Amino acid sequence: MAGRDLRALFSTNDRGLTAQEAFTNRQAQWEAVAAAFTEHLRTVAAPSFDVEDLEAPRTNVLVFHGIGGVGKTTLSRKVEAALTGGEHRPAQWGAPAWSGERVLPVRVDLARSTNIDFERIVLSVRLALAELGRPLPAFDLALRRYWEANHPGEPLEEYLRRGGLASRVGQALPQQMQSALADVAQTLLLPGTVGSAVGQVTGALVGALRERRQTVRALAGCARLADLLEAEPDLDALSYYPHLLAWELARLPKGKRVLPVVLLDTFEDTGDRTRRDLERLIQRIVWLMPNAFFVITGRSRLQWADPGLQGQLDYTGPAAWPGLAAPAVPPARTAGPGSRGRQVLVGDFSPEDCDDYLARRLAHGGQPLISEPVRRVITGRSHGLPLYLDLSVMRFLELRRTGHTPQPADFDHDFPALVSRTLSDLTPDERHVLRSVSLLDSFDVPLATRAAGMSHEAPALRLTERPFVRENPFALWPFHLHGLVRSTIRTADDHTDDRWSPADWHQAAQRTLAALGEQWTAGTSRDRRLLVGCLRQGLAIARDYNLGLDWLTDAAWTYIGDSVWEPVTSPAPGAPAPGTPADALVELLSTLTRRQHEHRARTVSRLTAVLDAELLPADLQEMALYYRAKSLRDTGRAAPSRRDYQQVADQGGRLAPAARRGLAHAARLTGDFPTALAAAQNLGWEGRHQRVMGDLYWLQGQPERAAAAYLAGRTEAEQHGKAGEAAHNQALRAFAIALYAPDQATAEIDLAHQLPTGLNLRATTINVRRAELIRDAGSDSVDDQIATLRTELDIAGLASLAPAIELAGAFHHAVLDNHIALNATLTRLREQTSDEDHAYFVDIAHFMAGLPLPAEHTAPQWLDGEQATRERWRELVTARQAGVRTGR
Repeated sequence: MAGRDLRALFSTNDRGLTAQEAFTNRQAQWEAVAAAFTEHLRTVAAPSFDVEDLEAPRTNVLVFHGIGGVGKTTLSRKVEAALTGGEHRPAQWGAPAWSGERVLPVRVDLARSTNIDFERIVLSVRLALAELGRPLPAFDLALRRYWEANHPGEPLEEYLRRGGLASRVGQALPQQMQSALADVAQTLLLPGTVGSAVGQVTGALVGALRERRQTVRALAGCARLADLLEAEPDLDALSYYPHLLAWELARLPKGKRVLPVVLLDTFEDTGDRTRRDLERLIQRIVWLMPNAFFVITGRSRLQWADPGLQGQLDYTGPAAWPGLAAPAVPPARTAGPGSRGRQVLVGDFSPEDCDDYLARRLAHGGQPLISEPVRRVITGRSHGLPLYLDLSVMRFLELRRTGHTPQPADFDHDFPALVSRTLSDLTPDERHVLRSVSLLDSFDVPLATRAAGMSHEAPALRLTERPFVRENPFALWPFHLHGLVRSTIRTADDHTDDRWSPADWHQAAQRTLAALGEQWTAGTSRDRRLLVGCLRQGLAIARDYNLGLDWLTDAAWTYIGDSVWEPVTSPAPGAPAPGTPADALVELLSTLTRRQHEHRARTVSRLTAVLDAELLPADLQEMALYYRAKSLRDTGRAAPSRRDYQQVADQGGRLAPAARRGLAHAARLTGDFPTALAAAQNLGWEGRHQRVMGDLYWLQGQPERAAAAYLAGRTEAEQHGKAGEAAHNQALRAFAIALYAPDQATAEIDLAHQLPTGLNLRATTINVRRAELIRDAGSDSVDDQIATLRTELDIAGLASLAPAIELAGAFHHAVLDNHIALNATLTRLREQTSDEDHAYFVDIAHFMAGLPLPAEHTAPQWLDGEQATRERWRELVTARQAGVRTGR
């Protein structure tokens, strides 16, 4: 790496140019740990160190960051082993300076695959400290109180056993916590039965602390103990309990003291850079335990020293975390102990670090020589590979040397050297497999073999052992090429002797598409994850190489049948209108997925373009027409929606039952309930008859019958393996039950929240929110909830759902007898239903409040007459009013 620095310096006559680079190896990483931990030991041993000082800067954290697969987890485990005992430490690392100290490493894997949560993080730290063989009363009392409040009836021992934490020390922890409780109860002279109740013990202890009794003088030294014991024992309070743990560690007798080192691995799985809930809680642990040392490994630099995060995290800025502030030059490789700061890069860069590196790699007069637009292009093409950044820096200097000012377009560039370096030590068969799998985002050995057209797997197996092939054992296909290697193989000028012709690439694309289809159709079970994976990869290949749709047509029908709507693919950025069937299918499925996240008017426009292109086979044209009808209905355009539904129904294709359901909905929307009922009775499962019946029943003021119909619909959906339809029925069932039994609705709403997990079902989510509105009717929070939902519906273009939210508001106002607010809601309902769709909501709102209908009003065709319907709706409101008065 130092040679590359010299190349940069000797590539220009500009003596004001500065070029910097860093060197890395595993020994240097250990030296970084040793140097930082030694400094930490000096800090905590200083007479001025106070574990209760909450304002002093924190220097008790060291960060290793780098791309996935570079060895961060291995490093974390190796450091843990080396701290556990000298026999596990590599000989070249050398003996540390603290060999006489008792170090207690605690490693916590934060990967999503471990199902880690904040409770387990805190418990892991306390479990490790159980090796001390003694209770830590201040912390243990608080934890025991939290546990009984949040896990009623669940013994800690059982939780630890189920969570795989019931080791020898895991068995000792509950005993130590019980011992702490008993000791405090005895100190306070509490009776035996009272002394076993943590709530009474903590209450008595708080009183004694407030009164400064001599009997509790040992615990009185913790100034914030009483406050923490009085706080609501929720997750937020738990995040402050580590302060008690730090205090207990600080007062251990000299012969019992330990030096905890907490290793937090896979830190990137704590969330992204827009949601930092778990990260905020973890940061509190680090801040509140200044006598513990933390080694964090993750994909990106820790941003705690960034002042811009104020408000997202509790402690931010370089003054709070002086060691985490960005150094003058981000190292291209892991820095040694002499590097500044506590953030050490391992391997490739994250996008943020690529930009920082390029900004500081070449400087002139203290300012970055490479402009921000150029840095952005290089970063995007590099995939974080330091070699690509180095080559781009040299290209920048070469262009500059010719008198040309480098522009972003100059770096829309591949380096053929990367191809030759990648292929140089591969066998011919391995090269063939490599080029074939470059067509795929990810692959396994059988897929790679089939894509290459080979009869034996050995070349693919050998290829997976190469360093540019990354492995994710939890992925559908475990292997993928490094992003830069893949893009370079596909797009860079290939000057090797066995380079492929365009015809070779086309044949490989045909083989690969066929191989994906074979994987999807193989066996008797077609699981959703495999379907989506094959669609994503197959659509991209068919689009890029203008291939026929083949199995993609059947896969597309299976995809929409589940109503789940995971992202499948998107049109290429700046792509023209569809020009091939593959283009059109990509646009169709992309539109159906995006309609969960964009205005439905945009969905109508995109589907119309697909239909007008006439590139798809007839059955897929029918798919586009059906979903245009749904989107037209959602935007409140009833007449064209009915025309599209009728056309699909008349064609008698796969979506004809669903189109007939749409027509039944259309009849319901106009208030022709007898026609809708007659149609619903002939729909069958394919037409989702139970859901249509439920939609009719609740409108008649019969939510019990609706709830039963929705339950039957959910059961049918589960029997057919339709997760999206099951979630939709459950959301509607929760709404129906909330109308007549709000005390039972919470459990149904909770289930309705759980079923759509991982699914993109915006309308279903809105229906769950509507159920919450009805359940909470009569409470202070409803008005704010309604205002929020109005805004969300407007943004999403779901105009057809707006009247239903207003009707929920009418129910709320009727329960409160708030006629002023009810009149405003009625005005909005009349405006929203002026096209006659949902006009009966105005009638129902009058029924709820016991108000007469306007003389000129056109009544809908109720199933058993207006008076019976009026009485049922009024009874639902009066029953809720009685419940609100009695506090039920």
